[in-house]
Amino acid sequence: MKKSVPIIEGLFEWPSENPRLIATRCPLCGSMQFPKSSVCNNPDCDHSVPVEQCYLSTEGTLYTYTVHAYSLREPFEYHKGPYIVGAVELPEGLIVVGRIKVEDEKMLKIGMKMRLKVDKLYEDNENIYLSYFFEPVVEG
Repeated sequence: MKKSVPIIEGLFEWPSENPRLIATRCPLCGSMQFPKSSVCNNPDCDHSVPVEQCYLSTEGTLYTYTVHAYSLREPFEYHKGPYIVGAVELPEGLIVVGRIKVEDEKMLKIGMKMRLKVDKLYEDNENIYLSYFFEPVVEG
């Protein structure tokens, strides 16, 4: 039986050879939001113009991270500890929080370049569930 691949609509481009996160930008004040929003989230904006969908850069800088040593319970039991969650600052000025995929936590350094990756978060009997992650950019 072939498994389907459901995704959260509007979070990232899929299917795609080079997936990007989907955000929104206010044409009046320039404020950006991720995940995308139906309105500008800037309280100083007059909100008279609809926001526009835009795409975020696929590379950024590791702002901070933490290691979660615990496993979550149902319905999130696919988060088996330990796993790494980090904040990546993108060139657009947004800081995006997501899982970090790395073989060894000791490889991570604040300020290092990170790259967006879409990969399997978990699977069950019917589906393979995808999510976005960040991984270190390996120079060389």
